[in-house]
Amino acid sequence: MKKQQIVAGLLLIVLCAWLFLPRNAESGDEEEIAAGQRTAPPILALPADAPAGSAADVPFVRASRISPQRYAATVRVRGRTEAFRHVEVRAEQAGRIVADPVPRGARVRAGDTLCEIAVDDRQADLDEALSRREQAEFEYEAALDLQSRDLQSDVAVAQYKAALAAARAAVARASIALEKIRITAPFDGIVESRTVEIGDLLNIGTVCASVLDDDPMLLIGLVPEQDIGRITLGAAVGAELVSGETITGRVIYLSRSADPSSRSYRIEIEVDPEQFAIRSGITAEMQVSADEISAHLIPSSALTLDDLGLLGVKIIDANQTVRFRTIEIVGDNTSLLEPGVWVSGLEGEVNLITIGQEIVFPGQVVTADLGRTQ
Repeated sequence: MKKQQIVAGLLLIVLCAWLFLPRNAESGDEEEIAAGQRTAPPILALPADAPAGSAADVPFVRASRISPQRYAATVRVRGRTEAFRHVEVRAEQAGRIVADPVPRGARVRAGDTLCEIAVDDRQADLDEALSRREQAEFEYEAALDLQSRDLQSDVAVAQYKAALAAARAAVARASIALEKIRITAPFDGIVESRTVEIGDLLNIGTVCASVLDDDPMLLIGLVPEQDIGRITLGAAVGAELVSGETITGRVIYLSRSADPSSRSYRIEIEVDPEQFAIRSGITAEMQVSADEISAHLIPSSALTLDDLGLLGVKIIDANQTVRFRTIEIVGDNTSLLEPGVWVSGLEGEVNLITIGQEIVFPGQVVTADLGRTQ
């Protein structure tokens, strides 16, 4: 029994020695790894259009020098086309329609007759008023003659004068009533609808027809409150209609009060005159020119995210160190010659990493010969 205990003790001592004594093989491996890291080739930064050459055997990124440009930012607004004005023309005199009203879709000019009402007794009323005016004029002139010879009192003369004024007013009312039997177009436009036919009886205030003024045509939309301050009167606008047509115009109105439900502001754009032959009520996607800013046009492939999920790009500064810069996309460029996105947040000229930005990290030093950097 004592012999077995001695053997177990010796085995325990040997095991402890094996666990705690340094092993030369593993130490050599660690030194080899450290040496390998010290001799690892650095990351190269090549111009975007430079051939890889001997750098093909080492990790490299590509960078382009990007300069700031003046960019006219745009505000995207969804809206619709709308006529400049659209009114319902109503009767000012009661009567029966005696002529065919203007058909729907007809183009009319200001003053053209839309509906005509029967004369009835309106001409007789005018003739009677004219006769009473003539009588009142004779009586007033006679009263003045008598007054000049002290044969008529001032009170009587004043009464004749009032009678003459009333007779003249009656003539004016009868003339207006006779003129109003023709309901005319208030401006140039198109007859959008008519609600009466020949033989119908119109009361005062009854709609005869509606006239739509489509010259100029308008674009109407609602601008969010965060963008309304970027738009000014006279700003250029390009729009694409859902029908496929492309039109242009200028901002002519910006609302001063917001819609209480959407907190958006009404905007009106006058379509350029040569493009007025457009139907009202068509949905349109508008690009409204906003303020000019300094921005960089970069390829969309250069965009990346940092550890916090912020959108940005990686650049190489004057010390050949990789830096991350957060940016904001303010527009896009769909040109086939130079596609990309317009971004703000970069200052001056920058050496932008366009390829390989995922293999470098902020603070990493690269080997580059890209000239003057930001």
